[in-house]
This record gives sequence, C-alpha cells and structure tokens, in this order.
Amino acid sequence: MLIALISDIHSNLEALKVVWREVKRADVILCMGDLVGYGPNPDEVIKFVREKMKRREFLCVRGNHDNAVAFGADWGFNPYAKEAVRWHQRVMSVENLEFLRRLPVRQLFTDETGRSYILIHGSPRRPLDEYLFPWLPESEFKNVLSYVRQDDLLVGHTHMPMLKVIGKRRIINPGSVGQPRDGDWRASYALIDTEEPSENVYFYRVEYEVEETARKIIEAGLPRFLAERLFEGY
Repeated sequence: MLIALISDIHSNLEALKVVWREVKRADVILCMGDLVGYGPNPDEVIKFVREKMKRREFLCVRGNHDNAVAFGADWGFNPYAKEAVRWHQRVMSVENLEFLRRLPVRQLFTDETGRSYILIHGSPRRPLDEYLFPWLPESEFKNVLSYVRQDDLLVGHTHMPMLKVIGKRRIINPGSVGQPRDGDWRASYALIDTEEPSENVYFYRVEYEVEETARKIIEAGLPRFLAERLFEGY
C-alpha cells in the first residue's frame, strides 16, 4: 500500500494541483488539516478536495485555520492571519463553510499490514494549535505519544517536514503544501510505502507557480506579506 500524506494547503490552489499530480497514485491520501487560511482560493481548494474525496479514499481533519474560518475562532492569530480569516469568511460559500465545520478533529486509519495511524493537526494534547517542532527534546515527543495508542501520529501545523522515531512508533509531519516554513518555498508532501520493511517514509518537494499564487493574494487585497513570504519558504 502507498499512503500519501499532505497538510497545510492554505487556499493555495496552484500548489495543491501540482502535489495532487504526485500523490494521486497512492492508495489512500491522508490530510492533516488547514485546507484554508492565508491564500487566495479557499472555495476552489475545498471544491477540489471534495471532488477527490468522492472518488478515492481521502481522510482529512480540521486545522486551526479551518476552525477559525468555520467558527470565527481567530483569537491568538497574528494580524495577517486574522485579516485572511475574515476575508475567507466573506468570500466563501455557505456550503464550503459547512464542510469545514463537519471536519473531525481526529481521524483513525489502519493500513493493510495492521499498522495504525491517528491524524491530528496539532497534537493529541491540543489538537488544533500545539506546535510539535522538530527541535523539541525527545522527552516531549514521548509524552505526546503517551496520549494515543496508535503506532504512528500524523500531524501538521508547523509547516515543517519531520520524522521522529520513538521505539517502534513514529511522529510524522509531511510539511506544508501551500506555505512551507523550513526555508524551502517548494510544496511539500510525504509518502509511506508499506511494502518497505523499514525506513519507509519519504519526503518530497515540488515546484509550483508561486508567482501566480502571490499575484492572486495581492489582487484579492490580502496583506502583501502573505504573498512575499511564499518566495522565502517561511
């Protein structure tokens, strides 16, 4: 079985389409949330995802930006993010806002080998908004895993690719499709090949039309900073 991992699309349709061409061969696609926020195409991204969910196995959880747009829960957001959330609420269709509201905070998946996965945007301790950064001490990751029983914890939120192996368990973040923050502007995703006996998590980067996404952000009247940061990968 080939499992694709994606996260943090953030209304970036150009990045999503390019990544989709890479991951559509997978048997299942798991998304760790934040379909919307920051970017210029929230309705188009959700429409794209909803169409794909009808045709193949596609699991997705709600991220903190999905939650903020759906329920107005934007406290703690920086001014740029908050402005984008409120723009999203003005331009998005009622149907797509309802779709975001129905997204679960957690999803479970088991592959054909019996290995189990739990999808959460942030962490089991704070599902929507805790950052599990790669530089945290191993003791922190052990504590996080104590909150779940599954073999692998799949997260997003930091926009940074990460693989932490704790004994026989793993914490995996595929990085961000639509707004990477690890210094590499290219869209990020990961694949798990269950036929490989070990070390079967592979991270990939792919170029997309970043200039087009930036142009649309500016033309929408969103903060220019949200366009400029795409080129720097932060």
